[in-house]
Amino acid sequence: MDPDFHIKPEIRILGIDDSALLNEKIMIVGTVFRGGDWMDGLLRAEITRDGVDATGVIARMVKESRHYGQLRVIMLDGVTYGGFNVVDIEQLYRETGLPVIVVMRSYPDFEKIKAALKHFPDGEERWKIIEKAGNIEQVRTKKDKNPVYIQRAGIGLMSAKKIVSLTSTRSNIPEPLRVAHLIATGIILGESRGKA
Repeated sequence: MDPDFHIKPEIRILGIDDSALLNEKIMIVGTVFRGGDWMDGLLRAEITRDGVDATGVIARMVKESRHYGQLRVIMLDGVTYGGFNVVDIEQLYRETGLPVIVVMRSYPDFEKIKAALKHFPDGEERWKIIEKAGNIEQVRTKKDKNPVYIQRAGIGLMSAKKIVSLTSTRSNIPEPLRVAHLIATGIILGESRGKA
């Protein structure tokens, strides 16, 4: 797919982040962007804190959206949402037909994650989904900024890097994720805080 993946400046991207972990049900917010400059839409859904429903909920949210036909890429802020509700990015790609790019501000501490997963009866299954997300690759979105780290499903490395760089217009984090984070934290906490 990757050699034919044409990246227009206004490629439609859905960036998804979660809200603060205040309740059993955690709100997730998706922002639909044209490239890194123009927000076209907003989606919202709920997942279970530390549950196993994130992949299915995100897939339904995407496919039931009126924006679905125009979307070309899904961007996730990491693979764990609502605590340790792990997104299976390969399954999400298969269910939606849209490539998935996971963006992380820093390299994950896998030992810490493994230790936390020991508290779950299905911790090994959750760990397998995290491992299945594949290699973590470094991307520099701006010359003078710190790198970000990505994982991907359904898209080649060069195209994923181009899309992450194209959409990182205000910081080293792509705008669809940065804005989704601001909205999700602002709605739940009354004011946005923290970094995407």
